[in-house]
Amino acid sequence: MHPIQEEIGLPKLKTNKLGDFHTIFTLGPLPPGYGVTVGNAIRRVLLSSIPGTSITAVKMDGVSHEYSTIKGVKESVLDITLNLRAIDFKKTSKDPTWITLQTNKEGKVYAKDIKAPSDVEILNPNVYITTLDKGGKLNLEIKIEKGIGYIPAAQREKEETTPNLVLMDAVFTPIKKVRYDIEPMRVGQMTNLDKLTLEIKTNGSITPDDALKFASNILQSYFGLFNAEGVLVEQDFIATPQKILEHQQTTAQTSPTKESYTPIEILGFSPRTLNALINGGIGSIEQLSKCTQAKLSNLRGFGKKALNEVLNALAERNIKLSEE
Repeated sequence: MHPIQEEIGLPKLKTNKLGDFHTIFTLGPLPPGYGVTVGNAIRRVLLSSIPGTSITAVKMDGVSHEYSTIKGVKESVLDITLNLRAIDFKKTSKDPTWITLQTNKEGKVYAKDIKAPSDVEILNPNVYITTLDKGGKLNLEIKIEKGIGYIPAAQREKEETTPNLVLMDAVFTPIKKVRYDIEPMRVGQMTNLDKLTLEIKTNGSITPDDALKFASNILQSYFGLFNAEGVLVEQDFIATPQKILEHQQTTAQTSPTKESYTPIEILGFSPRTLNALINGGIGSIEQLSKCTQAKLSNLRGFGKKALNEVLNALAERNIKLSEE
């Protein structure tokens, strides 16, 4: 870690869950510039390398290409494949799996009508696929695979030998949204530190927490190639978590205990009362609580009305003025 972490402490990771598969992570304090360094690297890995499941091909009775139509089916083959693309799957096995959709029931057809084996879960079963007219029939075989990134259909044309197969562009990523922001953060007199906010939303096949862990492991595996021997160069300028904690403990033991300082502005006093207190050298709630009523009454511009205002504001916080 950057040696500045010894002064500002270890970065803290906080999570704010907006839903089962939607989380905002915050990390800070970080050295200047490290928000972009960390945030951009994680974002790129999340978008490109998290494993997911996608439909890669569809086989339909009497259909040889995506520009065909099926008798008794409202949508064209192209529209059906586009609707199928909206279905999210969770797959436990790595090998390709074929699932089926067979129906002759008049009306709308949804993803929940698909029959899938135990290792495949349909995460959004209410996705609309097509509508059958009276007498219409739909018989689909759908190939789904687990992978990473994006693979266009044209890349697999030479590899696929199954006849009458409609190949589809495969988008495997389970990440629906990933965004990062950098905000300034202050620790003591240091005002140029970074706080990283990372928002991750998935389709439900993986949690945002696990996606973040996967991305960090990927980055660590690549960074480790530059120092496979684990040699620490210029050790005095590299901070480890242990050194940071030791530095904080030493500082806490040698530094005098600082008195808390809570500005009196948060009590919502009227301008006249606030000015009288500040002009009298009372700027915090802690200083105010050490004053007696007699001392406050001697302040310039501080009358009975101001005293009642102070007593009521302190009472709301269960604080009393000093009696000595």
